[in-house]
Amino acid sequence: MTTLQPGDKAPKFSAKDQDGNEHKLEDYKGKKLVVFFYPKASTPGCTAEACNLRDNYEAFQSKGYEILGVSADSPKRQQNFKEKNDLPFPLLADEDKEVINAFKVWGPKKFMGKEYDGIHRTTFVIDEHGVISDVISKVKTKEHAGQIL
Repeated sequence: MTTLQPGDKAPKFSAKDQDGNEHKLEDYKGKKLVVFFYPKASTPGCTAEACNLRDNYEAFQSKGYEILGVSADSPKRQQNFKEKNDLPFPLLADEDKEVINAFKVWGPKKFMGKEYDGIHRTTFVIDEHGVISDVISKVKTKEHAGQIL
């Protein structure tokens, strides 16, 4: 699986969040952006990761970061996940995997001896100019904010 590296231009994307609002890379020009990809809303690891980012949201804001979560879940599932966990950032419902494929985080995975295709839990930190400044592929769900900040 070829992955994006720090120094690469972030892929242009456009996707709708849990409320049907469109988000594009251009919307974040001049801001720092954290885009975290997670396998499935409301699963234990994804909940731990999203809540850790939520709990540190003020620290991200004070450093000029915006946050976007992305998974292949439906808008309804993303909305339930956001509401249930009081998440202050948008969650993109990328059901057609356009954003997921643009960032090259879809591919073969193994779980309990079974192989399947899915989302690799990966976070991209994008600078004000749309350039990837960091890629975190070994995400520690309970301390993810610390890995980014």
